[in-house]
Amino acid sequence: MIEIPSDLHPDLVPLTFLLGDWAGAGVFDFPGAEKCNFGQEVSFSHDGRDFLEYHSHTWVLDEEGNKVKPLESEAGFWRIDKDRKVEVVMTRDDGVVDVWYGELADQKPQIDLATDAVARTAASGPYSGGKRLYGYVKSDLMWVGEKQTPEVPLRPYMSAQLKKVVTPGEVESWAKDLGDLPDDGIAFFK
Repeated sequence: MIEIPSDLHPDLVPLTFLLGDWAGAGVFDFPGAEKCNFGQEVSFSHDGRDFLEYHSHTWVLDEEGNKVKPLESEAGFWRIDKDRKVEVVMTRDDGVVDVWYGELADQKPQIDLATDAVARTAASGPYSGGKRLYGYVKSDLMWVGEKQTPEVPLRPYMSAQLKKVVTPGEVESWAKDLGDLPDDGIAFFK
């Protein structure tokens, strides 16, 4: 059940399904990097203003579902307008800042995003844009990310299935349940 906080900015009501702490596991696969399963913790919060604050941390998992090393971290701010247009400003630990634009689907909790602008530091790796699809499916938050570089055309590279965190002990058990993850994440939305 999705509850709308009484202090949530009215513009954010359509994004209520994102609110909270989420944890789960997914698959990472991009040319030039080692394919792996990863664990993820995501938080969407608000402070009464007209945006959601977003934080994500991922880490490589071994075959038993134990944390091996950090993979990616990102943070940002999500807004939505009266026409269901979504804008996201996101920064990642690898020195990339993206501006994403997209739309909340009609009659379902699904958001399609694509990069509009990319800024990179000198230390960041090659990256020229991406797409993301987020959806609330059977009480889980699922997402798939696509990425492109000057050398690699746009392709899926990360996807995850996240569950709402209720108690800290549940995070470890979800990360160990890697058996039913699709390879590309797109299957979640079909």
